[in-house]
Amino acid sequence: MATARKQQVSLIDTPYYHCISRCVRRAFLCGEDKVTGQSFEHRRGWVEDKLLSLSQTFAIDVCAYAVMSNHTHIVLCVDVEQAKTWSMHEVVTRWHQLFKGTLITQQYLRGDKLIKPLQQILEETAQVYRSRLTDISWFMRILNESIAVQANKEDKCTGRFWEGRFKSQALLDEAAVIACMAYVDLNPIRANIATTPESSNHTSIQQRIRAAKKAKQPTLLCPFVGNPRQNSPKGLTFELKDYIELVELTGRCIREDKRSYIDNNLPSILTRLNISTENWLILTTQFRKVFHGAVGKPEALTEFCQHQHLKKRAAVSVCQKLFA
Repeated sequence: MATARKQQVSLIDTPYYHCISRCVRRAFLCGEDKVTGQSFEHRRGWVEDKLLSLSQTFAIDVCAYAVMSNHTHIVLCVDVEQAKTWSMHEVVTRWHQLFKGTLITQQYLRGDKLIKPLQQILEETAQVYRSRLTDISWFMRILNESIAVQANKEDKCTGRFWEGRFKSQALLDEAAVIACMAYVDLNPIRANIATTPESSNHTSIQQRIRAAKKAKQPTLLCPFVGNPRQNSPKGLTFELKDYIELVELTGRCIREDKRSYIDNNLPSILTRLNISTENWLILTTQFRKVFHGAVGKPEALTEFCQHQHLKKRAAVSVCQKLFA
């Protein structure tokens, strides 16, 4: 039986989540249909553009993504503290970038004066909007619905485009986050549709490498901020250089005859996270096969299960083995 959505997301335990959406009946989201010869490659841009634009409206950052031929992988980080700093006007304005809102919110944004009962309704509505703007389900719903509408319009058909609701995994600690990000960024290489990270089109690693060449970081992705320090900016607590090098070396190690090359060149990030070379390769090539729920070190996973009232802890032994 599938786990209820509310038991998959626990912001008390972690703000990081791996989300996967797959097309119905293995239909083509993007790429080329080898049977008909029809190309859907342009749809990758639809997904990428919508994903990154939504991150500017929601209090949710995109850490990693890969748009594949019939599915998408996304690593998201929910920033509840950011949403708390928004004024009521900013919350309503952001929501109106997505939907029309209500008559009352429309009046408010026009500058109309509201009587006290309507003002109270406005405040309650704004609180609902604020909550939704930190909700992964709303984020993925808007992303997937918009792509489905575009694709069905182009295909001149109706009905389901996605096989169901998106799947999500909680990433409970730094090791789980960085392993999942590398797994996502290496999807095109594992699928043999790219040979290097920089040639992996419509992925976060390609965006990061392009920006790094200009000594920058992508403005629409969650930034790497290095080792955490007091009053340091929000972001991923790793060095960007380490991560790019890690993805590059891991990509080489996917081939059986090149696994030995990584031993002498391991970036410091693996040492810091206490993950062995062998376990790292399993994590970044078989992430979805090995893990079917929340991912993290055994202690973090046990706490997550307790907070979410989950009795099944089968993944604890797997996490113990791979993150030890």
